[in-house]
Amino acid sequence: MTARAAVVLAAGKGTRMKSDLPKVLHSVGGRAMLSWTQALADELGCDQTVVVVGPEASEVQDAAAELVGAKNVCIQHNQLGTADAVKAAAPALEGFTGDVIVLYADTPLIPASAAEQAFEALTDGAGVSVLGFYAREPGGYGRLIRNSAGDLDRIVEAKDASSDESAVDLCNSGVMAAAWPLMANLLEEVGDDNAKGEYYLTDLVGLARRRDLRAAVVTCEERDVLGVNSRAQLAEAEAAFQVRAREAAMSAGVSMAAPETVYFSWDTKLGRDVYVEPNVVFGPGVTVADKARIKAFSHLEGATVGSSADVGPFARLRPGAQLGDAVKIGNFVEVKNVTLGEGAKVNHLSYVGDGSIGADANIGAGVIFCNYDGFFKHQTLVGAGAFIGSNSALVAPVSVGDGAYIGSGSVITKDVEADALGVARAKQVERKGWARAFKDKMAKRKASEKKD
Repeated sequence: MTARAAVVLAAGKGTRMKSDLPKVLHSVGGRAMLSWTQALADELGCDQTVVVVGPEASEVQDAAAELVGAKNVCIQHNQLGTADAVKAAAPALEGFTGDVIVLYADTPLIPASAAEQAFEALTDGAGVSVLGFYAREPGGYGRLIRNSAGDLDRIVEAKDASSDESAVDLCNSGVMAAAWPLMANLLEEVGDDNAKGEYYLTDLVGLARRRDLRAAVVTCEERDVLGVNSRAQLAEAEAAFQVRAREAAMSAGVSMAAPETVYFSWDTKLGRDVYVEPNVVFGPGVTVADKARIKAFSHLEGATVGSSADVGPFARLRPGAQLGDAVKIGNFVEVKNVTLGEGAKVNHLSYVGDGSIGADANIGAGVIFCNYDGFFKHQTLVGAGAFIGSNSALVAPVSVGDGAYIGSGSVITKDVEADALGVARAKQVERKGWARAFKDKMAKRKASEKKD
């Protein structure tokens, strides 16, 4: 197969975002838009990905270098349009003779299947290929003008379009592919004689046609090429991602009572016959195995949930929560960096953080793992089959052995052996008649104060 490379344009200033965070580092589905585009290049089998950034965008430069390596980060110093941006990638592509696709770091949701068509068109003989879409409201999009043979004749920017060209609803996504030697050569011929006085990448189509090269147009859904230039468009992209994620989950065998209320991240993995109740949020890094049930108003992030486990309602699983098969996590329970063995239960109003809970152990209502001493985190280890009574505090570092019991209301600061009973609370004292005497005394005092 012909070698492939991607040029990712990420030099836009993003002023409409009104943000201190560079536009392409804003997230959709819990992942930065730049990372979405780099991942697309990987899915397309690109051997090299070059990211073009602005001269003052140090945060973007650093993020891009982490994704593709510093040698593949190029700076567009003058920022005179899309053709100028692609030309800025030339040093990193020196000696490359394969096909190149131009992608955009603010267009995060392009499916690999759509972009793949641009490469396939080159294989089928096109000199240049462009990814287009039919727009409901073409507005400011560039128009793709076809010839009588159905091939692409030219791309016309909205500001330069005639009335007839403006009526065309086949629009340009900006994604373009060509053999790099040809693209680099055509870029040298691009001029700035247009309404904006910029160097348009779209001019490559007309320049290729003058050489009698065929230009092809391939199409995708409009929602696939949604670009982000404002907070409103970022929200629109997020909504489009969520629709896609919900559809994919249900197609894979997940049931959701109210899918429009369930929120996914880019890497959420749900098994077959998982049931998700309303108002559940999956943050990044969540895997849920087959037949688990995630109940309403739960929030999961960086967590693994075993088969047939039961989580919620109103549960919070934080990073490092690892639930074994058939584990039960109940209402208003928070789990952080704890491994729970098969069949373990933490059903009510508890916090368990930093440690492990053995198989079939039962953690009672209101139990707290006191894991932090103000400077360091410490581990709490609860053995298999252990029973921790309600309203107990386990002060780490501490361990409770297999099968041990902890009496309700205890504050456990020392290890408890297997099969032992640990109790740490004050002795109960009863004073007969005290309550009645106290009430009488207070009633007389209150009556006296009213007279005064």
